[in-house]
Amino acid sequence: MATELQYTSLDELKSIYDRLSATYKSGVTRPVAYRRKQLIQLARLMQDNQNALEEAQLADLGKPRFEVSFAEVSPVIQSALHAIEHVEEWARPEKPEVEAWRSSWDTTVYKVPKGVALIISPYNYPYILSFNPMIGAIAAGCPVVLKPSEAVPNCAALLAKLLPKYLDPNAYAVVNGGPTETTTVLGFRWAHIFFTGGIKVGQIVATAAAKHITPVTLELGGKSPVIVDTDCDVDLAAKRTLYGKLQNIGQLCVSPDYVLVPRSIAPAFRESLAKWHKDFWPETPLHPSSQWGKMVNSAHYKRVKGLIERSNGQVILGGDVDEKRISLTVVSGVSGNDSLMQEENFGPVLPIIEVENVDEAIEFVAERPIPLVLYAFTRSEETKQKLIEKTNSGRLALNDTFTMLAAHEIPFGGHGHSGYGSYYGQETFETFTHRRGFTNVPPEMEPAFGLRYPPYTEEKYKAMTAGVHTPIPKK
Repeated sequence: MATELQYTSLDELKSIYDRLSATYKSGVTRPVAYRRKQLIQLARLMQDNQNALEEAQLADLGKPRFEVSFAEVSPVIQSALHAIEHVEEWARPEKPEVEAWRSSWDTTVYKVPKGVALIISPYNYPYILSFNPMIGAIAAGCPVVLKPSEAVPNCAALLAKLLPKYLDPNAYAVVNGGPTETTTVLGFRWAHIFFTGGIKVGQIVATAAAKHITPVTLELGGKSPVIVDTDCDVDLAAKRTLYGKLQNIGQLCVSPDYVLVPRSIAPAFRESLAKWHKDFWPETPLHPSSQWGKMVNSAHYKRVKGLIERSNGQVILGGDVDEKRISLTVVSGVSGNDSLMQEENFGPVLPIIEVENVDEAIEFVAERPIPLVLYAFTRSEETKQKLIEKTNSGRLALNDTFTMLAAHEIPFGGHGHSGYGSYYGQETFETFTHRRGFTNVPPEMEPAFGLRYPPYTEEKYKAMTAGVHTPIPKK
C-alpha cells in the first residue's frame, strides 16, 4: 500500500480542469440515465473495495475496520442508492402555481447543473466527506474534481486509483497535493466549491471563490456543546456522550466538544462517565485490544496534548499518551476561558463545565460562536423550546450524539462560524443545481399590455399603479 502520495503536477491540474470543462460543455453529463449509471458505479466502487478502503484508513488513522465500514462505506452506498432512486424526480421541472392572469405563460423552474464543481475533503472521514457531496453533484449533472486531504496519503492514493476505474474519467477526477496544488486549483473558475475543514482554510477558500463570484459550501465544524438537563437519564446521557466522543477519537466535526452540566447532577454524570469508560475499554483505550485510533499527524498530536497540559481543569479519566495516540481524556472543573475552550478540540478530550442550571448553560452557548451541532439531553418540552428560541446551531439534536447524521431527510450544514450552505439527500442535489426560471409570454397577451407602452397618460398611470392602493391588513 502506498505511503508516499504522488502529487498531481501543476500542468496536469490545468489539463484535468480543461478536460472536465469540455465534457460539461458537450452535454454528456446532463441525461438522467448517465447520472444514474455514474451513481451505480460509485456504489459499486465502495462495495467492491471495502477491504482496501478499510486498510487505507487503518494505515492513515489507525481507525478500526468497524468504524470505517459502519460510518463511511455503508452510508456512502446507501446515499448513492437513495440518489439513484430519486434523481429522476429531483431533476424533473417544476410548475409553480401562478396568478390567474399569468396562467398562459408556461411558468417553469428547470433544474440545471451549475457546471464543473470542486470538492475539497478533509482527512478525518475521507470517504463519506468526499463522496456524499459528490453524489449530489453527480445527481445534478455536474462534473467533479475531488481534492482529498494529503494528510491521509493512503486514502488519497486509493481514491485516485479507483475513481477512473469506475466513473467516467472525462467527467470525474481526483487530484492530489498540498497547499501549492490546492492554491492552483482554487485559482480556476468553478461552478461551485464544496469545502469541508477548518475555519482558517475555509476563509482562504471563500476568498479565492469570491474572485470568480463562485458559490461555496463551507462545512467548518466548531465547538459543539452538550447540555445535560436535570430531568434526563443522567447515566444514559453520559453513555451516549462518551459514544459520540469516541468516534474517530474525536476527530469529527460534530464530535461533542464540551459538556455543560448542572452542579446538582455533576457528580452522578462524572460517575457514569467513569463506569461507561471502563465498560467500553476494560483495559485502556491505548491497549492493543481496544482498537483505538491515532491522531492524524504529529502536529495535531502535539496540539491536543498541549491543550490538555495547559488546562486548569482536573483530568478525571484517561490522560495516557504514547507516540501518536492520546487516550480519551475527560477533564473536570473547566472554566469558560480554559485552554480547552479556546478552539475546537478535534481530538479525544472532553471538558466538563459545571453550571447552576440549564438556563445558565443556554446563556453560555448563546454568547459564543454558533456551533455546527448543539446536543442536549432532556425530557422537558420547555427546555426544548428554550433551546430552539434562545440558541443557534447548524443542527439541534436531543438525547443522542453522532447518530443525528443519519437523518438525511433534513439539511445538514453550518451557520455563522460553523460555515454556510447545506447538503444531505435532495439538499445535496439542490446545492449543485441552478433553479432556472422560465416564462413564455404568448403573443395573444398583447391586447392586455396596451396600457404599458408610451406615451404615458394619466389614465395609464392610474391603471398601471393600482397595486399601490391595495388594502393592507391593519394587524
